[in-house]
Amino acid sequence: MNQEDQELQTEKKGNKVLVVGASGLIGISAIEAFLDAGWIVVGASRRKPILLSGRTLEHIKVDLLNKEDVFKTFQKYKDITHVVYAALYEKPNDLVAGWSDEEQIKINDQMLRNVIEPLIAVGAPLKHVSILQGTKAYGVHLHPINIPARESDPRDNHPNFYFDQQDYISEAGIKHGFHWTVLRPQLVTGKIAGALNILPAIGVYAAIRKEKGESFSFPGGPSFVWELADADLVGQVLLWSATSPNAADEIFNVTNGDVFEWRSVWPALAKTLDVQTGVDHSFSMAAYIEENKDVWAKVVEKYGLLNHDLNAFIGQGHAHADFAFAYGAPQGPVAFVSTIKLRQAGFFKVIDTRDALTEALQSFIDRKLLPPSIA
Repeated sequence: MNQEDQELQTEKKGNKVLVVGASGLIGISAIEAFLDAGWIVVGASRRKPILLSGRTLEHIKVDLLNKEDVFKTFQKYKDITHVVYAALYEKPNDLVAGWSDEEQIKINDQMLRNVIEPLIAVGAPLKHVSILQGTKAYGVHLHPINIPARESDPRDNHPNFYFDQQDYISEAGIKHGFHWTVLRPQLVTGKIAGALNILPAIGVYAAIRKEKGESFSFPGGPSFVWELADADLVGQVLLWSATSPNAADEIFNVTNGDVFEWRSVWPALAKTLDVQTGVDHSFSMAAYIEENKDVWAKVVEKYGLLNHDLNAFIGQGHAHADFAFAYGAPQGPVAFVSTIKLRQAGFFKVIDTRDALTEALQSFIDRKLLPPSIA
């Protein structure tokens, strides 16, 4: 065992991480990363996480909106040393408007408190808590932002639960002696369905278009260059930040390390999904999928797919795709963030965005959640 491995073994000894939002896109990636590193991992969520590695873990079924239930449940876990908070409440129906909704802000703030307060009450030896934000912290959904956006930029003056959560965890850390890290990933994609992951929606859209004899046209608005963050990479950053002294009480932007443009990666997505591209055709992917649910049902039956519940598979990903594709917008989001701070702090891993997108889509195909690529 080399010195680096010995240091890692020493760091993780006695550490037990609670991953909240365990069944979600980032939650599952975080669990896999911590298990790979030999940590004791407990997952908390309403649904039991299904790990792509096939491994199992201790799971707490809990509704974070039920304060009494959460308090009673988490009081049993007196040995938690680290928390990865990846839970999120999004109001249904109007995704973008919900980002500034007062009720949604209060609910997300309370959910975090419902997790941390019982652990503090029972004297859990908390060392570190990670929470997740995003470029909405810079106001990207409301106005142009600095290019690139830096963690040192003044706090943007707009309603957002990110700030309430950050202030709470910072104050609690000072009072109770634990450190914290805030991660701000760009648009997150990955191999887990549901929630805000746009890839299942892209796959469903492609399958419907193919079944109807239509081309896989890009449905978005104006061309723009952007950045992504693969969920597995975010999981690696969460693992690193849990013990790195350089991550203590810091904020970090997270991206794959490159840039991309949707029309440039569209042919690679088409090849993976075994569909033919066509001329651009701007329309709402969310509306299109809703209008063609019956076609998707035929696709599921035709190929013997496992995901009969379309809503569970795509979550709000189709609505998120409309935003991500700049559908109906005069221009796409001009959103670039600097990851220099993360590199200088000691995290250097990167991933090619095109590879990340196609590998995730192939994973859905391999698990019979999307049609086979050669039919």
